[in-house]
Amino acid sequence: MDSLSSVCRIGAEGNCKDARPRRGAGLEQASYASTGATTHCEAGCTLGDVIAEWVVFGLGVTLAGRALWPEYIGDFALAYLLGIVFQFFAIVPMRHLTVGAGIREAVKADTLSLTAFEVGLFAWMALMAFVIFQPAMHPDSVVYWFMMQIGMIIGFATSYPMNWVLVRRGVKEGM
Repeated sequence: MDSLSSVCRIGAEGNCKDARPRRGAGLEQASYASTGATTHCEAGCTLGDVIAEWVVFGLGVTLAGRALWPEYIGDFALAYLLGIVFQFFAIVPMRHLTVGAGIREAVKADTLSLTAFEVGLFAWMALMAFVIFQPAMHPDSVVYWFMMQIGMIIGFATSYPMNWVLVRRGVKEGM
């Protein structure tokens, strides 16, 4: 089945069951499903990161004289929480799961992909804080958010392979 017919079938049926590649499915279908899963992952990560960045900045929290460490903690915690929520509401209706089973499956589906995203973003944030900008920038700067966009693109690139594996193994839904 090609990507276009997958999209049409998903739209017609109102769900994403056909987006998950079957064993032996072609690379194109796996790539299409993984791209959707990665953008879904990135949505939760990005929302959590944006909220946490402003909270850390607004409260003026630092560790060892830098806001970067609390940003890492807040970004990961909030991104993880929102990622689980996003996955829960995607997986439960698709798989017809109970609340408990839905939470377990959401944690399984999001933990590795979210971690892979944050590794890419955090590496870029460290580069921004320690190498590119001295003194470090803050969230009240347009340039800061432009640079964070680059970090989120890097996060997409680092999480795509993990999402591809998770979709291929049926741990995560292709979207």
